[in-house]
Amino acid sequence: MYAFEYQRAKSVADAASALAKGGKALAGGQSLVGAMKLRLANPGTIVDLSGIAELKGIKKDGDAVVIGALTTHAEVASSPVVKQAIPALAALAESIGDRQVRNRGTIGGSLANNDPAADYPAAVVGLGATVHTNKRKIAADDFFKGMYETALADDEIITSVSFPAPKKAAYVKFPQPASRFALVGVFVAQTGTGVRVAVTGAAPHVHRAKPIEDALAKSFTADAAKAVKIFAGHLNSDLHGSAEYRAHLVSVLASRAVAAMA
Repeated sequence: MYAFEYQRAKSVADAASALAKGGKALAGGQSLVGAMKLRLANPGTIVDLSGIAELKGIKKDGDAVVIGALTTHAEVASSPVVKQAIPALAALAESIGDRQVRNRGTIGGSLANNDPAADYPAAVVGLGATVHTNKRKIAADDFFKGMYETALADDEIITSVSFPAPKKAAYVKFPQPASRFALVGVFVAQTGTGVRVAVTGAAPHVHRAKPIEDALAKSFTADAAKAVKIFAGHLNSDLHGSAEYRAHLVSVLASRAVAAMA
């Protein structure tokens, strides 16, 4: 690990000021600390957000569930508010990593990191959520830009995420056994504006599976989802699975998600 300066932010404004000067935000540390240990990251200054109380908590706001950026995966998984309004989101949080990771990792940290195989991005896109920052509101479809790339500016901090409650939703993933990240994960939701299908793990970043959305709009059945042939040209291929294998999994997991919603 390289040497670095440590700062503990007292407020969102305090943190934003430090980030504007080149600091790197630390939430739960589950991704950043590991990268630093391997010397894959060399931040000159670490800005610890953990002391900012306003970034924590879960509440109901009308028909939406609002989750603070520093809320841990374990807190999302066990929240009565989330379980009642969006049980698929609670189940997704419960499937992340292991118990240690779930008790340290945060939803805001996961989204800002935007790992290609992370679970939360699928829920954000699948539910058409809104990411709130210290500067603006960003729609789910505009937030994820590329591998480990988001719409966030250098001094911009996620403060909360607002998830509209769907009519029905389900998340199914095929986990990589060692890391428990999604080799492929598919989130299917019936929302007030139609069917949304978000895929993580298969491509450089989360994306919507429009062919499956179109098929389910015509016939919301597991067979309709499974019958869709996904183009593999833009998907990942590595030692864990070929692009063609991932393409096959997208349709299979989407069909399982629909079946789970029945």
